[in-house]
Amino acid sequence: EAIVTSEELGQDLEHVEVLQKKFEEFQTDLAAHEERVNEVNQFAGKLIQEQHPEEELIKSKQDEVNASWQRLKGLALQRQGKLFGAAEVQRFNRDVDETISWIKEKGQLMASDDFGRDLASVQALLRKHEGLERDLAALEDKVKALCAEADRLQQSHPINASQIQVKREELIANWEQIRTLAAERHARLNDSYRLQRFLADFRDLTSWVTEMKALINADELANDVAGAEALLDRHQEHKGEIDAHEDSFKSADESGQALLSAGHYASDEVKEKLTILSDERSALLELWELRRQQYEQCMDLQLFYRDTEQVDNWMSKQEAFLLNEDLGDSLDSVEALLKKHEDFEKSLSAQEEKIT
Repeated sequence: EAIVTSEELGQDLEHVEVLQKKFEEFQTDLAAHEERVNEVNQFAGKLIQEQHPEEELIKSKQDEVNASWQRLKGLALQRQGKLFGAAEVQRFNRDVDETISWIKEKGQLMASDDFGRDLASVQALLRKHEGLERDLAALEDKVKALCAEADRLQQSHPINASQIQVKREELIANWEQIRTLAAERHARLNDSYRLQRFLADFRDLTSWVTEMKALINADELANDVAGAEALLDRHQEHKGEIDAHEDSFKSADESGQALLSAGHYASDEVKEKLTILSDERSALLELWELRRQQYEQCMDLQLFYRDTEQVDNWMSKQEAFLLNEDLGDSLDSVEALLKKHEDFEKSLSAQEEKIT
């Protein structure tokens, strides 16, 4: 009876399970004694049937034994129920403690101040954080189930209601805290990603501008008309490539302006990069225009040299014609020479227009 009337219900789940094991041993022992009680009842019944002179005393003792036996079984049933209830409460406490422990472990990861140093590291951190958020989404069902279990246990175990409510509130507080941490970290990582994306575009564009400047400056001025024409064609191809990058410059500028409008924590750096990008683009266009003028001037010069050479060659040939002392030795030959001279004068007039 001391076992079944014990008020010890355990300090934690392991302790309760130890008490339940001991109680199961007691129940086995109790079941073994039930046969002994039955034997006592059978023997008493036999004595009464034989009209034993102590029949009244026998009945009294039999009733006393049966009453004690029933009382013991009733107390055992109550003790079993109490231990079962204590196990439910302690199992709830353990599940809540384990859940809170997991939440705090993940909370330490989310409290990290590492938001990436470049685009690749930020992307890796975002993937890792999205994995944590998936874990949180899966945990939400468990938190809801534990809260529902807390409500049920408070109804079925009113004596433990206040302690269960404390555990429930502790769980909810930790859950809300990690959800806030997760949202804040995701926002910071997104800010970092947008910044690193902008900086990566900035580096790509400024590197391309440097390469393009080198290409534009690489060509020497031509020494003939064909070379000058090739230079102008190649220079126009460079302009086509510059025009093709206009969307990239526009996109980078819009990304930077969006960061500034959002009050990004790296606004000063973004503003500086936007200025550099704009200056680099302007400098590239100015260089292209300068070289275009130089190439066109080179073309004009080479055309002049070619035309001058053609005129010199023509004049050299005509000078030989004029120095010819043949004045004709007949009317026909003189007329022929006059015809040639008239043709020369027409040609001279045409060349004069080209020269002037």
